[in-house]
Amino acid sequence: MVVDGRVLLDGGAPLLPHMHRLGVDPGGIEAVFLTHFHGDHTLGLPPFVLHRVFVDRRPITFIGPAGVEEYLEKLWEVSWGPDWNRVMRPQFKVKYVTAKSSGTVAGVRYETVKLDHGTMGSTGYRIHVNGKVVAYSGDTESTAPLDKLVQGADVAIVEATGPGDVFSHMSWDAATKLSKRHPDTRFYFNHVYSGTVTGAVKDLQVIEV
Repeated sequence: MVVDGRVLLDGGAPLLPHMHRLGVDPGGIEAVFLTHFHGDHTLGLPPFVLHRVFVDRRPITFIGPAGVEEYLEKLWEVSWGPDWNRVMRPQFKVKYVTAKSSGTVAGVRYETVKLDHGTMGSTGYRIHVNGKVVAYSGDTESTAPLDKLVQGADVAIVEATGPGDVFSHMSWDAATKLSKRHPDTRFYFNHVYSGTVTGAVKDLQVIEV
């Protein structure tokens, strides 16, 4: 997800082609917020980084859970081999930040809430953009911290993976109950793997907050 043309929320594949289809400038991304390091949230980043190495070298900040620099640098090395450190890394104007309970990166103010998602967990973000609060969960179970994350947010982008009991994720039923507990928040559900649920985000959907 891209917020305000300058904030990227996670980086699943195929990230770069979708940005081009939507008319989003990949070079305009100033901050990338990562909730956790599972592949479906990070494996779109290598081609995006390649763009930032060879096409647009504006500075960029990656913010995420503890270990964000180590994980991403390993991902870049796996993706590009010995040429990463020898050729590409010197051209990559990057800063890595471990997410705190609150802070500011690239001029964007945020707060975090630790969410329940398997053994890795997920770092949820409350991002302040243009006087609005966008809550983003990444993957999470429907536990008390999720209510804390979305409370009072203008928009909440939250997963609703599938019907029934979904391990370490949120079901459609739990997503529906969550939205009813927070009627003043505008919900968009993603990570839907089969069928649909009310409020599910469509592919390449653009919304105005």
